[in-house]
Amino acid sequence: MEYAQLGQTNIQVSKICAGAMSFGQAGTMHDWTLDAFETEQVVKHALDLGINFFDTANVYSKGTSEEYLGKAIKNNVDRDKVVLASKVYFNPGRLSKDAINREIDGTLKRLNTDYLDLYIIHRFDYNTPIEETMSALNDLVISGKVRAIGASAMYGYQFYNMQQIAIDKGWTTFSAMENHYNLLYREDERELIPICQQMGVSLMPYSSLAAGRLARPAWSANTLRSETDIVSKGKYDHTQATDQVIATRVNEIAKKYDASMAQIAIAWQWGKGVTSPIIGATKAQYFDDAIGAFDIRLTSADIDFIEEPYVPHKIIGAISKNPEAGEILLDADKK
Repeated sequence: MEYAQLGQTNIQVSKICAGAMSFGQAGTMHDWTLDAFETEQVVKHALDLGINFFDTANVYSKGTSEEYLGKAIKNNVDRDKVVLASKVYFNPGRLSKDAINREIDGTLKRLNTDYLDLYIIHRFDYNTPIEETMSALNDLVISGKVRAIGASAMYGYQFYNMQQIAIDKGWTTFSAMENHYNLLYREDERELIPICQQMGVSLMPYSSLAAGRLARPAWSANTLRSETDIVSKGKYDHTQATDQVIATRVNEIAKKYDASMAQIAIAWQWGKGVTSPIIGATKAQYFDDAIGAFDIRLTSADIDFIEEPYVPHKIIGAISKNPEAGEILLDADKK
């Protein structure tokens, strides 16, 4: 395993982050999530491989993702040997001071820990003043409940404004950005990613393998997740005609290096400056495959060949307004 510094903090994270959306009581958010026993087996294997970075959220499977992850960590590793990240936003009050203070306590209780390494705002809140949100997050760092803060999918100007207010006030600034970024969705290369790089903010993108579409030659698979995941369908299936060409080229490069498609997609992200792509695994063996990406060194010609067919996409991730109360699966295919 290789490790990297998270933003400008002293936190060292594995260059693969284990995504915990795959953990939790099935049917509370997705039908394909792992139960507590299965979660622990996957977490234990990730730890054995040297993965120390785990990402979850307060709303994943109605809090059971945090519960299952917390139990698995407690049973298998000392707390100070792992980096735990969770999120706040899809909850009553969004990113108000009262909501942040309430939600962090709930997250800490479910994770069975007295501090969080990285606290991420899940989206931009159009109803709460930026100063209120950044002040509340800074207070959590001062109190010791949180070590570092991050943001997730939003527009570049929003992230810049929030970061600049923290700088102006002398408050804690964001150290990480968890945005939607992979070979099939590269819209953040226009604004958000350059801003993060300018400000020394680590990239830890979600959906790094496009929900499997960058990990297999066929667009869909005969699995419970592929058949029932309405979010991934909403994110990717409407652009299959153009994006399948990219996936096919990833497969060609994978054959060239005698590697898996997932390894090529991950190696591409590291080559683009990503610190730690999030890999959501429902099987422990997926992490074995992912770490094989450390052996891949893509040439500039490889990268040009894979990237060349890309066409602009509609924005998927950042939102133009707060969703209705209780809405979490924003990108779901509702047709």
